[in-house]
Amino acid sequence: MTDTKVIFLGVGEAFDENYPNNSVLILTNNTSLMIDCGDTAVRQLWKYNKGDHNLVDALYITHRHSDHLFGLPAMLGRFHEEKREKPFTIITTKEIYEDIKRITNHAYQGLDTNFSFELKFLSIEDSAQIKFQDLNLSFAPTRHSAPVFAIKINDGKSNICYSGDGMFSSKKGFYEGLDLLIQETYLYDKEIIGHAYVTGAIKFAEDNNVKCLAMVHLNKHFRKKELADVRDKIKSDKVKIIIPEPMDEYNL
Repeated sequence: MTDTKVIFLGVGEAFDENYPNNSVLILTNNTSLMIDCGDTAVRQLWKYNKGDHNLVDALYITHRHSDHLFGLPAMLGRFHEEKREKPFTIITTKEIYEDIKRITNHAYQGLDTNFSFELKFLSIEDSAQIKFQDLNLSFAPTRHSAPVFAIKINDGKSNICYSGDGMFSSKKGFYEGLDLLIQETYLYDKEIIGHAYVTGAIKFAEDNNVKCLAMVHLNKHFRKKELADVRDKIKSDKVKIIIPEPMDEYNL
């Protein structure tokens, strides 16, 4: 078995003109799972897949905010235009799946009833566990301005968690011993409008024996004006910490 690879397609927040929306691609021997699909993130996928419209097997959407969702009509439209035949699975809540059907029909009227490929849907609920190909998926709510479910991915060897937006879930054991925690950290040392923050994420990762913490979705002003001044303080004796750039790769 080769290592699982994480591609940080985008690491930016909703309104950052320089950094694409937060999104990752998880690649194993048998499965390609994309997580979140904002309008700028989908263009990162197109750059990465180099015309392979069958690369992604499934997409998980953490919540209904546009920077995590609104790239999906373009993704489905391009799949259809390129005559994809391989089935495509969307994993999310029932409410978000209904949103997807509405915005897809609004963006490209009639497309959602005429795909060239089979579109499948897997519904998640709190505490649900889903087996998708060679991945075991589980979910836990985070605290945000909209309902969000963090996802934990187990490939049989490693455990990866992607938080979506929001403060950490209180679900016992969900984060314990993770090989990689991809955590939204909006500001340096304070929670604001349902977003986690750098110092809190470091302590949380240390308390849960996380091996590596990847900080993403940084506020655009914090990234531009403050990050350089506090970067030397972003460290831990217990946890490896990375602040990935778009298209960075991490191997587990």
